[in-house]
Parts: sequence; structure tokens; C-alpha cells
Amino acid sequence: MEDKVGKRGLRTIGVITKLDLMDEGTDARDILENKLLPLRRGYVGVVNRSQKDIDGKKDIKAAMLAERKFFLSHPAYRHIADRMGTPHLQKVLNQQLTNHIRDTLPNFRNKLQAQMLSIEHEVEAYKNFKPEDPTRKTKALLQMVQQFAVDFEKRIEGSGDQVDTLELSGGAKINRIFHERFPFEIVKMEFNEKELRREISYAIKNIHGIRTGLFTPDMAFEAIVKKQIVKLKGPSLKSVDLVMQELINTVKKCTKKLANFPRLCEETERIVANHIREREGKTKDQVLLLIDIQVSYINTNHEDFIGFANAQQRSSQVHKKNTIGNQVIRKGWLTISNIGIMKGGSKGYWFVLTAESLSWYKDDEEKEKKYMLPLDNLKVRDVEKSFMSSKHIFAIFNTEQRNVYKDYRFLELACDSQEDVDSWKASLLRAGVYPDKSLTENDENGQAENFSLDPQLERQVETIRNLVDSYMSIINKCIRDLIPKTIMHLMINNVKDFINSELLAQLYSSEDQNTLMEESAEQAQRRDEMLHMYQALKEALVIIGDINTATTFIPAPPPVDDSWIQHTRRSPPPSPTTQRRPTLSTPLARPGSGRGPPPAIPSPGPHSGAPPVPFRPGPLPPFPNSNDTYGAPPQVPSRPTRAPPSVPRFGAMKDEAAEP
Repeated sequence: MEDKVGKRGLRTIGVITKLDLMDEGTDARDILENKLLPLRRGYVGVVNRSQKDIDGKKDIKAAMLAERKFFLSHPAYRHIADRMGTPHLQKVLNQQLTNHIRDTLPNFRNKLQAQMLSIEHEVEAYKNFKPEDPTRKTKALLQMVQQFAVDFEKRIEGSGDQVDTLELSGGAKINRIFHERFPFEIVKMEFNEKELRREISYAIKNIHGIRTGLFTPDMAFEAIVKKQIVKLKGPSLKSVDLVMQELINTVKKCTKKLANFPRLCEETERIVANHIREREGKTKDQVLLLIDIQVSYINTNHEDFIGFANAQQRSSQVHKKNTIGNQVIRKGWLTISNIGIMKGGSKGYWFVLTAESLSWYKDDEEKEKKYMLPLDNLKVRDVEKSFMSSKHIFAIFNTEQRNVYKDYRFLELACDSQEDVDSWKASLLRAGVYPDKSLTENDENGQAENFSLDPQLERQVETIRNLVDSYMSIINKCIRDLIPKTIMHLMINNVKDFINSELLAQLYSSEDQNTLMEESAEQAQRRDEMLHMYQALKEALVIIGDINTATTFIPAPPPVDDSWIQHTRRSPPPSPTTQRRPTLSTPLARPGSGRGPPPAIPSPGPHSGAPPVPFRPGPLPPFPNSNDTYGAPPQVPSRPTRAPPSVPRFGAMKDEAAEP
């Protein structure tokens, strides 16, 4: 069994029991001296209590004294008595256990440290106090509210640590609302050209009434400008709604850490959401007030206003975009859907939008450029989504009816979501590519009205149109600057201040603290288990450190040389029955020598010199070195040297029988 289980011989300690019950004249000396079946850790002999001793209630101490006396008095064991007995076996086993613990401590310590690190993040909020701490709920409530405030501010203001790479944070989405969605909504409303011209002509006609005016009426300008300013309320209020929704979504994400306390999570979310909605109403009132302020007074003396004198000079000019150099505005993947129809399917390209051109490449390495499209005279329009496609599409076309790309009049670009479409349209707007708002459905009515206009009315409409365009650009610039600032001040900053200063007080006043900190049975059990495990791991690491520095190490004995046993096993073996008999016959040969007179037995060779006590021939080396002395192959002949004396023993017996 030792050969199968412990190949290196380190897992086996031989224990020989019932030595006191062996037949008279026999002993286990060869085994205990590690000669017969050598083990790397050797053998230990013990003497147990007999059934008679147990029935006689012989105690353990007396049994150990009797065992000690047995080994000291037995002629075959007295020279190794210090390595025999239950106390020595206990010492050996304790030392082996200590060595084993010391050997396995480094890996065990590493496992404990890894386990402690894995749960440390989960118990971070509780590791400074123990589960039986009576002030635990108060500390936990205060700590979680503070952590909620920190998380909310990081999601809004941004943070360099623990950056989310999977989705945009609340602050990044609000930034897109301020600088992409809101300006795009304003521009979409602004360029309804034919409707605006029709309103201007109606205003001029209604002001003149039955009279024919010689001059362009400024009242028509004010009426049209005020109507256009009022239209800004829609995009402004929509931006407030979008920001409010993002704030609420951010609050919900931050309260996920409070999920262990359902009542606290629900109450925190309710209080903060109610405050956000309250601030939403006040912010909308302020936004409407800003627009009403712009409507209340039309400042025609503004430094950027062109005035009536310059309006007519600009009547023939075409609106040109303000370029911002050749800087890159946006990059991303888009699918060209209409070109792929003729080539077996749509194909995705890497698009790069600058202030002057739209280029696309084979991949995002931007090495192989497919085409570069100048942005001059380009506009963008929506394309109705096909019921068979999951893509959202928008198109780019040339206002001068020229081909945009090769033989194609328009370029259809597809995105995965409507949000991506809006983002690209906002980026194109920054580059000067405006959405198309020409009313194609009223072309015939518009043409009929244009033919009915006299040249003087046409000039007046064009003049007021230029004035409205100039003044609305001033208003749009002002509104695009003030609305985000108003939302930031009245909503976002106010909500942050509320969470930092008033949330905890409102939580205490809303419900009882014990009610807020109620946990589900599963959550409470898990939390307590994690805290106890954390404390146990810390204590275990301290204990392991003490063991590692306070114990001594005894190296394992050298391997035994049992090659002679292997050589013997490779020889033709007899049957299992006869194989065991020689092993037993060797010690059984001693009873004959014990019963007969010792001088009648011849000396077994050069190892004679036995003392008067009937010891085995030859002095024995110390126990640890017995492996080298008796484990070597030259000692194999020592076993058959005990067999020859048995031959003359039969002759001696015959002579004794013949003497009488």
C-alpha cells in the first residue's frame, strides 16, 4: 500500500502493535530496525492495553508505564527503547503534523488573502465595525447616504476613477442634450422657409390693409420675430424634460447600492425624485420667463443686427456656413444603404466628418480612403424606416440637384438607433449641413402665391426675411447659451446641494430609523455571514503568521534504498503461501535456539561476538542511519546466514536422542 499511495515514502509511518503478545523466542526487531520492509520514516512499536487490563480498569498512565518497562526490559528492544512506545509515537505524529502545516501554510495563506480581497469590496461599508455593534444601523445609514451623494456627483460631474466604458454616464448624456439635441431642435424649427415667407407676406398685407404701402412696415418685422421667438419654448422645455429624465435615471442607478435595504432605497429614490420634479417646474418657469423677456422687447440697436439699410444688400446673398477650420467633428461607423442595393447588400464604412468634408474609409485605421465628399450645398433629411430593416436612416443630398456620389443624387446613411441618427445630424449641423425643411407638399400653392406677388411686395418680404434671420440668429445664440446655464443652476446644482445637505434630514423625518434599515432575511443573513467571514479571515491570517514564526522545522529523513527488495521481487517468486512462510520461519528459528543450550549453536560468521544476553549478532548502528547500513544490497546475504544453523540443529537432536 505504501508503494501505491506514497511514492516518495513521506506519507507512511509504520506502527507495530501487540509486541507483548508475540510467541516466546520471537520478536519484531528486524521490522523495527527498518530491515525487512524499509520505510523512509521507519517504524514505532507500541504496547496496548489488553482486554484484561481494560476490564480491570487499568488507567492510561499505568499502561504507559508498563509499556515503558516492557521495552526497557525486553532484550530485543532495550537498545531502541527511546524510539518505542506511545509517547514517542505521539511526538513523531505531532512533529509530522507540524511539518505538514508549515509546508502548506504559504499556499493556504495566499488562498486566505485572495478570498479576503474578493469579499473586501462587498464589506467595505461595514468593515470598520463588528456585527454586534449597537450603533451599526446609524453608521450604515450615514455612510450609505454619503456614498450616494458621492456617486451621484461623480456620475454628473465626471470622475477619473472607475470610468464606465460600456455606456455614457448621466453627465455625458446631459452634455449631449445641451450641445447636440437642443441646438438641433432649434435649427429644425428655424428653417421652414416657405411657411416663413408666407407669414411675412400675410403680415405685410394685413398691416397695410386696403392701402398700398410704399415702405416696409417694421410692425411686420416685430410680429414675425415675436412669433419665431415664441416657437423656441418647445425645444427649451423639451431640453428641461430630457435633463430631468436623465437625473432620475442617474438617481436610480446610484440607489442600486442601497438594494440591501429596500425601504431606504425606495424612500431615497422617492425623496430625490420629488425634489427633481419640483425643481423641474421652477426651471420651466424660468425658461419661459427668459423667452418672454426676449419677446417683450425687440432690440433693433443690437450690435450684431444688420438693420434695414443692410437688409436689402443681403437680399441676394446665400446663407453660408461658418467654418471652424478643418478640425474633426465626429468619427464613427455608418452603413451606406442605397449603394449596397446594387452590389449585393449594404456595407459599413468608417466615416470622418470635418468642417469642410465628409470622408469614409474601409476601416477605423483610416489608411484606405474610399471617398471624400465636400460639404458645400449639402443638406440632410430624414428617410422613412423600412418595415424589413432595423436600421435608422438619414440622407444627404445636394441643393443644386447635383449628384452627391458618382451616379447617386443622395447618400443614405444608416445607424443602429435613432439616438445615433440625431447625434450625427447634430454633428452635421455643427459642420454647416442643415436639415431640409422645404415644403414640397405645398409647391403648387406657393407658386400660385408667388406669381400673385408684385415686385414691391417681393422686395419687402425679402427685406423682412433678412431682418428676421439676422435678429433670430442673435436670439438663438442667446437662448442656446442661457437655457443650459439655467438648467444647470436651477436643477442640477440644486439637486446636488439637496442630496448633500437635506437628504439625510428628510430620511430621518420621513420614517423611523429601524424601519428604514430593515433588511430582508436573506440579505441580513448574507451580510452577517460576510462580516463574520471577514473577521475570521483576518484572525486566521494573524494566527498563521504566528505559527510560521514560532515553529521549528525538522527535515524529512533521506529516502531508503530498497532496490534489493525490488531485485528480490523480480526473481521467480514462489506461490503466495510459500512466500510468506520464509518470512515467518526466520524469526521462528529462534525458539529452537532458545530451548536448546546456546553453546550448541555454531557462530554465524564474522558478526559473532555476541554478549551473554542472547542478542542477534553484530552491533546495530543508530536508527536514522540504519537505512544506509542495512538497506544496501551487500546486506542481503545476512538474511540466509541465519538458516544454516538450523541444519546441524537436526543432527544435534539426533545425537541427543542417541545418548540415552
